[in-house]
Amino acid sequence: MGKPHRRLSVWQESMALVESIYQCTNTFPSEEKFGLLSQMRRCAVSIPSNIAEGAAKSSAADYSRFLTIAIGSLSELDTQLELSKRLQFLNDAAFESLDSQLGSISRMLIGLRRSIRSKA
Repeated sequence: MGKPHRRLSVWQESMALVESIYQCTNTFPSEEKFGLLSQMRRCAVSIPSNIAEGAAKSSAADYSRFLTIAIGSLSELDTQLELSKRLQFLNDAAFESLDSQLGSISRMLIGLRRSIRSKA
């Protein structure tokens, strides 16, 4: 069985975002291990996971639904990044880099979902 999601730029960029989130959260306070740190990692992993699951579905409607879930996880992660910055767990440079990645992935996800919906 093929793995069509691996060819998608948005999946590849999302995987890179997961790596970035894991790296930056390594510096979070230990008391955040089961709080914000864990939540951010789960949200980040959810993005490429939902892209992959959607790409494996047989209908455009299902694919679109999973892309919508990925967009929701991306929005959640955006809020968590902002909170991390406000709590000074992230410096400005790290925040700006992650925020840029989020913006790029958001545009790709919305474009892919629009494309999938137009084929339905």
